[in-house]
Amino acid sequence: MPWPAALLPLAADTPDPAASVKEAHESVTNAASFIEENWAGWLYLGLKILLILVIAAALRSLVRKSLTKLITRMNRGAEAVEGMALGGLLVNAERRRQRSEAIGSVLRSVASFLILGTASLMVLGALGINLGPLLASAGVAGVAIGFGARNLVTDFLSGVFMILEDQYGVGDKIDAGVASGEVVEVGLRVTKLRGDNGEIWYVRNGEIKRIGNLSQGWATAGVDIQVKPTESLPRVREVVGSVADAMAKETPWDERLWGPVEVLGLEEVLLASMTVRVSAKTMPGQQFAVERELRWRIKEAFDEAGIGIIGGLPPADEEEAPADPSASVAPPSALANPASPQAQATAPIPAPAASGSPRITK
Repeated sequence: MPWPAALLPLAADTPDPAASVKEAHESVTNAASFIEENWAGWLYLGLKILLILVIAAALRSLVRKSLTKLITRMNRGAEAVEGMALGGLLVNAERRRQRSEAIGSVLRSVASFLILGTASLMVLGALGINLGPLLASAGVAGVAIGFGARNLVTDFLSGVFMILEDQYGVGDKIDAGVASGEVVEVGLRVTKLRGDNGEIWYVRNGEIKRIGNLSQGWATAGVDIQVKPTESLPRVREVVGSVADAMAKETPWDERLWGPVEVLGLEEVLLASMTVRVSAKTMPGQQFAVERELRWRIKEAFDEAGIGIIGGLPPADEEEAPADPSASVAPPSALANPASPQAQATAPIPAPAASGSPRITK
């Protein structure tokens, strides 16, 4: 059966194989021409980005390894000094290790941020991206984040400067104003202290306005001795001097005392007592132990020398007078005599007779 004429394909709608091949040939030719014209630029751009990334990675690895070696060398130096005879007086290995680790961590983070950030900006610039709006947006975002987290930024910066300036370290006894105690851990944001009663204080570095370090340099041990005003001051000085000489030659006080024990003089003079001040320069943190030992030895020496201390036992030559036996006897009382008016006034009133007693009626 013949097909209708409307259903037969038109000659114009039939694709021309030659035209299709020509269009494909032109497309391939254009693409090849585009690639041929730009491949050198693309290769240059790719090599440039690759070179930037390789240099950034190599520089970051080199800087981090250098900082790690520097920290390791610092720790080895601390361990070597600690093994010496006076190592405990010169350096605290744990304190120096934590300080070097904290400084190294900060330096590694800053170096990585600077190197990778610079490399990222260079890559974006090589790709032809306008960095002006990006840097402006980053600046605004940084200001907003810094304003919102200003306490965190303050704590971090304070911790960095405390570590760099070596204001305190692990093992130091400090007074931070809001809390006081022995430093257990030093962080970039929080300092951990152990109080005198064993409690742990977590103090934000940004809240520390002043620091009193009781473990750096040297400390002073001061002892006040109250004696009777009749005692001989040269004798007191002589006894204290002998105690100090004997204490300075014994272990471990020969290391804890960094200077001679001195009698500074009279601190206070009263009618019933006078106070003698004794002072000595000691190792940091050992002043309280030296004070307790000085009090112990001075008390024993004064007892042997017969020097009276206010509040202590009286010397043997000063015996107390016997007590008056009449002091425990009560004075005579007027009630002891039944004929006295006082005794008669306390006598009971006799009861009326049963018969013949008058009656009172209405």
